[in-house]
Amino acid sequence: MIDTPVEARPAVRALSSSLIREVANAAMGKADVLPFWFGESDQPTAPFIREAAAASLAGGETFYSQNLGRPYLREAIAAYLSDLHGRDIPVERVVATGSGMTGLQVANQLILSPGDRVVVVTPLWPNISEAPLILGAKVERVSLSVEHGRWTLDVDKLIAALTPDTRMVIINSPNNPTGWMIDDESLQAILAHCRKHGIWILADDVYERLVYDPAPRSAPSFLRHYQPGDRIISVNSFSKSWSMTGWRIGWMVLPEPLAQDATKLVEYNFSCIFEPTQRAATVAVVEGEAEVARMRAHLVRTRALLVDELKALDRVSVPDAGGAMYAFLKIEGHGDSLALAQRLVRETGLGLAPGRAFGPEGEGWLRWCHATTEEKIVAGVARLRDFLRR
Repeated sequence: MIDTPVEARPAVRALSSSLIREVANAAMGKADVLPFWFGESDQPTAPFIREAAAASLAGGETFYSQNLGRPYLREAIAAYLSDLHGRDIPVERVVATGSGMTGLQVANQLILSPGDRVVVVTPLWPNISEAPLILGAKVERVSLSVEHGRWTLDVDKLIAALTPDTRMVIINSPNNPTGWMIDDESLQAILAHCRKHGIWILADDVYERLVYDPAPRSAPSFLRHYQPGDRIISVNSFSKSWSMTGWRIGWMVLPEPLAQDATKLVEYNFSCIFEPTQRAATVAVVEGEAEVARMRAHLVRTRALLVDELKALDRVSVPDAGGAMYAFLKIEGHGDSLALAQRLVRETGLGLAPGRAFGPEGEGWLRWCHATTEEKIVAGVARLRDFLRR
């Protein structure tokens, strides 16, 4: 017998486990817990989207489909994005993926090699910052900061970190967990620098429609400034704006020369997407603007309610943000966010995500998803108020 341990390769063993799951798994399903830990709406997918999938399933559409997605879905996504961003985005640049996370992983596989240098803007959903490590890349973090009560990116600091030997920068805007949203001036400055040095930009645009300002249709996007030859990959998902988290479907927009290689990676990762899911996604993107508007209006209301309630509590601070579906809050005197989140669940039945889950920059903070009913938010704040009084 070989006298060596049975274990995964070092890069996999070194990955961080999800601290969000660590908190949630201990209390998930308990009737007396109010869960705000995951980034999803507590409302099911709209009936017209579910009905499209049901009709497809009833019609027997249960076979393999094209690797990059059915043409009708890719064409619908291309038309939607072209209209949203005022730029022609041809279908040849669109790849349907089995979730936004799958799109991020395929993008990393397309670009990164062992030892490559990747810069990420943090704090950040851990799946994004850990994914390059699976491929043996090295990740450097550039943190957001709070300036004048608002989450802010020091663009000069980020650009200084984007040295010529950098292979990729990853930017999630609006950001999970802080809600920070990049402005167009900063975006263009970063793009100009990356063009100069041939640095890839991986934009996680999952929350691009979920902005609190009612005026813009979406957050600033690298897609609006794309020129042939640019090294930009945008990854998106149906999960947030259309309340389709459990469906596991998203898309990528990439430079057309990458499409053939993306086809190979899709084949070797998940092959294709279940067709009833593609039917549902197509209906969502073609007929779902009212659903997106409903979600945005709801998040504006619940964000305002939650922030007002939290700011009325002693020792609680909540910086302002531009979008997504979270409040990232800090409670004075509680530096260990994991211990605090575990105490809140155990002692009060309040389920929040520990800030440490989003990297060392998030330590001391808590993430509260407000894509839920106003009644649950008020009840949750009441539990936090009682906890602080004790």
